[in-house]
Amino acid sequence: MTPNRLEITRPDDWHLHLRDGAALASVIGHTAERFARAIVMPNLKPPVTTVVQAEDYRRRIMACLPKDSRFQPLMTLYLTESMSVEEIARAKASDNVFAVKYYPAGATTNSDSGVRDLSHVYPVLEAMEKHELPLLLHGEVTDSAIDIFDRERVFIERHLMPLRERFPALRMVLEHITTRDAVEFVTAAPANVAATLTAHHLLLNRNAIFAGGINPHHYCLPILKRETHRLALLQAATSGDTHFFLGTDSAPHAREAKESSCGCAGLYTSHAALELYAEAFDQVGRLDQLEAFASFHGPDFYRLPRNTDRITLDRKPWMVPDEYPLAASTCRPMRAGESVAWSMLEARAS
Repeated sequence: MTPNRLEITRPDDWHLHLRDGAALASVIGHTAERFARAIVMPNLKPPVTTVVQAEDYRRRIMACLPKDSRFQPLMTLYLTESMSVEEIARAKASDNVFAVKYYPAGATTNSDSGVRDLSHVYPVLEAMEKHELPLLLHGEVTDSAIDIFDRERVFIERHLMPLRERFPALRMVLEHITTRDAVEFVTAAPANVAATLTAHHLLLNRNAIFAGGINPHHYCLPILKRETHRLALLQAATSGDTHFFLGTDSAPHAREAKESSCGCAGLYTSHAALELYAEAFDQVGRLDQLEAFASFHGPDFYRLPRNTDRITLDRKPWMVPDEYPLAASTCRPMRAGESVAWSMLEARAS
């Protein structure tokens, strides 16, 4: 019998974009309502490349939280070819920096400062392996000769497999995976390799970009893939395999920046993140696996304590607004003007 109410340990979001300034203040509340902690992406302008910058950014996030919030941002550094091994040591010694993020140069929003040749950062990766600091990977190649739907698979073949061989003890998270190829690679990997899965990649395939015309609000990177890949992701997420855990990749953009001649990549999902994951798990009758995926596998990988307070979801549909405020503009969320099947209730302390 499928439950109509689900109580789980409060989850964490292991991949989140919060932006900065007024945009940060606009969106942080949605995440803080649902999650205890979140790995915060460093792709600001300019990018967050030092521990000092990460700690400054963390203070700005904390200043935007509701007064009684216990939410904790977990900071990351943006990997560049000029990063020093000394910065890795400082990151490891910090109480606030938990990982380093790799972007291939030009792969996604604010990634122009990313890495062009992985061999140029081998000394930094050696230091990360030594200090057991996780490397978070946007796993796509940016070679214009490679079809956009194949860029994750080719990244695994060209770069991730050689990285595993060269740095076997390096802790790595392949972010927001989108293909059966990624599922198979991560499933076969040892425990120091993991992957995050987004709600939108579990619920949507690439047809969603073109349903009723081009929908810029379903354009994200990595791009949505075929239905066969979506089903592989859903099987991985609901399997109980500890390699896989929740990471929303929620990415707010001003509506006019999405609905333009050169629209930005990213879906905003923080407004209904946990509810959307519940829908995905419910589709395949695996709500019993949601707590482990959302609340246990991530903290275990990051060697952090599991949360102790609880959060409750009801099978009660609600309508998503057409837009939410975003600084001086607005942001159109996933499911705008449509319903979500699950509602979040009040959390309770342990």
